[in-house]
Amino acid sequence: MFPVPFQGHITPMLQLAGALHARGGVEITVFHAAFNAPDPARRPPGYRFVAVGEEGSPSDDLVPSGSDADFPGALLRISDHLREPFRERLREELAGVGDDEEEEEATPACLVVDSNLRGVQMVAEELGVPTIVLRTGGAACLVAYMAFPALCDKGLLPPASQDKAQLDMLLDELPPLRLRDMLFSPTTPHANMTRCLQNIVDAARSSSGVILNTFQDLENSDIQKISDGLGIPLYTVGPLHKISSGTESSLLEQDQTCLNWLDTQEADSVLYVSLGSLASMDEKEMLETAWGLANSQRPFLWVIRHNMVKSSHQVSLPEGFEEATNGRGMVVPWAPQKEVLGHRAIGGFWTHNGWNSTLESICEGVPMLCRPQFADQMINMRYVQEVWNIGFELEGELERGKIEVAITKLLCSEEARQMRQRAKDLRDKAVKCIEEEGSSKSAVDLLLKRIMSF
Repeated sequence: MFPVPFQGHITPMLQLAGALHARGGVEITVFHAAFNAPDPARRPPGYRFVAVGEEGSPSDDLVPSGSDADFPGALLRISDHLREPFRERLREELAGVGDDEEEEEATPACLVVDSNLRGVQMVAEELGVPTIVLRTGGAACLVAYMAFPALCDKGLLPPASQDKAQLDMLLDELPPLRLRDMLFSPTTPHANMTRCLQNIVDAARSSSGVILNTFQDLENSDIQKISDGLGIPLYTVGPLHKISSGTESSLLEQDQTCLNWLDTQEADSVLYVSLGSLASMDEKEMLETAWGLANSQRPFLWVIRHNMVKSSHQVSLPEGFEEATNGRGMVVPWAPQKEVLGHRAIGGFWTHNGWNSTLESICEGVPMLCRPQFADQMINMRYVQEVWNIGFELEGELERGKIEVAITKLLCSEEARQMRQRAKDLRDKAVKCIEEEGSSKSAVDLLLKRIMSF
């Protein structure tokens, strides 16, 4: 296996490893970039971990930060950066095969590779190792990426202007998406965007199958579009965090004390606020968020990473905030998110709509206040709001009064009650798909059968 060295990509890859290991007893070797490496102390027993590339801090162009960073460019550079070091490592692994008496059993079946690592996939192909691609985003996201060239051919991308009316234009080919939802970030050059998405689609087309961290009842029509468009086997094995054997993959230390605090709160009363591992805000947005939370008078659990505020090494809350929220709010540097979302006290989730967070929220029946920033987050938000109707976007500039109104709407309104019910209906469907005869469990069995066939 070879994940992209970001938290949101390492997590589902190791969850997949856990699901395969538990179900089929396969031996797993995890190749990983030497930077942002999984913590050795948290690595599960029975896996081998092989570092690729040089140890030490990566250059800034490999680890982007902030919502205005060029993430497609970074993904392209990471793929190029890892390609030749991986060739060396894979040759070593292949040369070592057969050193013991169990030569045949030790032959590697295939490489499960993140779809962003096209260069790594090509190396495996050149050395005779079959590949299966893991898509860490949703099915709708891959459908949008497959449609990207056609939107460019029609002259819609890149947009001719930043006019709001144009950016809000609905895309007939991709309902309910708007033109703006296809833009990774304000600073991404169109050439980087084009090459990055082409690599993702090429990786899928060139593989022996595509693994999707989603489930049939959630994205059935988009799954069918991918199947029709790629013509290769699809394995919808999600939600991976529900079928995995509890593999711990967090790169940051989780504050478990927040679970004890949640135990003291009323059911469905607490707003959980987390922007994931890469999204960020500036100091003014931080200030407005703080006072929006304080003025809402609702209980909250707020995750503030050490690097969450742009251009600031020190994250500080505004004066008077702690006094205003004493006993009603808790701030932690990182949280055990799956356990938090599954806690009876959580009534809503203010999220950046990364796919892992979106799927985890769906699987616990928690409605969402959506604040997407880059990559596939806008696509995920549109599905949350327009297709599944289990949340809504917090649009425009962050302002404390607007935040207060949005929090009240999410936690206290009749609309919120209906969103929560729809979210719980989706949660029930997720539960069914991972039961023994469910679609996702069946997909894991088919995937294992495919791996054993190489």
